[in-house]
Amino acid sequence: MARKLPMYKAIAEAIAQEMERDENVFVMGEDIGAYGGIFGATNGLLEKFGPERVRDTPISESAFIGAALGAASKGMRPIVELMFVDFFGVAMDQIYNHIAKAHYMSGEQVKMPIVITTAIGGGYSDAAQHSQCLYGLFAHVPGLKIVIPSNSYDAKGLMISSIRDDNPVMYFFHKGLMGLGWMPSPEEAAVEVPEEPYTVPIGEAKVVREGDDVTIATVSRMVYEALWAAEELEKDGISAEVIDLRTLVPLDKETLIDSVRKTGRLLVVDEDYMSYGMSGEIIATVVERIGSELKALPRRIAYPDVPVPYSRVLERFVLPDREKIVKTVKDMVG
Repeated sequence: MARKLPMYKAIAEAIAQEMERDENVFVMGEDIGAYGGIFGATNGLLEKFGPERVRDTPISESAFIGAALGAASKGMRPIVELMFVDFFGVAMDQIYNHIAKAHYMSGEQVKMPIVITTAIGGGYSDAAQHSQCLYGLFAHVPGLKIVIPSNSYDAKGLMISSIRDDNPVMYFFHKGLMGLGWMPSPEEAAVEVPEEPYTVPIGEAKVVREGDDVTIATVSRMVYEALWAAEELEKDGISAEVIDLRTLVPLDKETLIDSVRKTGRLLVVDEDYMSYGMSGEIIATVVERIGSELKALPRRIAYPDVPVPYSRVLERFVLPDREKIVKTVKDMVG
């Protein structure tokens, strides 16, 4: 039986069902217990499983992510919440030098079944240290899987897949998709979610709107900006195909290539910084395979290489949105 759930409840339900299935699964992080996570992703878990398996930690990301590293090496399956991805710096050695590399450095003798969940994204005037995405930075590091759901169905299925994976998974959820009462979220992000456990494969993109004239590849909240833009473009006779990549590592290159081969045009929309990130990687992947078949040069709309402004007016000016997508696609199609 399915019900319509906001993303935060879908994530919490996925974690609860995996904790019931496997006693080695536990959760750690700041305010994830009594408070239920500041974005609700661990809501109700403390009451159900108790403080031994749902552990509030001090404000010390290096300590509790390091503890997850040790627990995973001994057969546990920890989930740790890094409250904002912006805070990764104090725990980066644990993540990229140990969690990402332990399996390789041990000659495949040590598994690292860790899920690091973290909040991303702006659009609500929280300024430069609480509004970044940064998934491109982690995707650059070999050994980490990168998951970025855009709706509650995918959020639950990808969370279960992440917990069951023997590799470390970085699970990014956008604050503006969680369906919290105090933060605007697209209505489309809350969809029907089955009560029973299910998985969404890591590394499988989804065509969320079919089209013939241009492919728009994106993730997370930008999926909705792309879909809204596609509706506008349709009024002018332009048919846009929208791909929700869902996972950056591994990347579903075949779905991407098949779509661009059909449309002949590629636009990448990314809320992460433009330089050295997702948008450049996606374009390079396509051009290396089918560059000679394209009808127009690939384009990208991403966050400019500046800190996120506190001013709401300035933040809206730099964030990708449907108007920028419509304008760019019209330029591409001619």
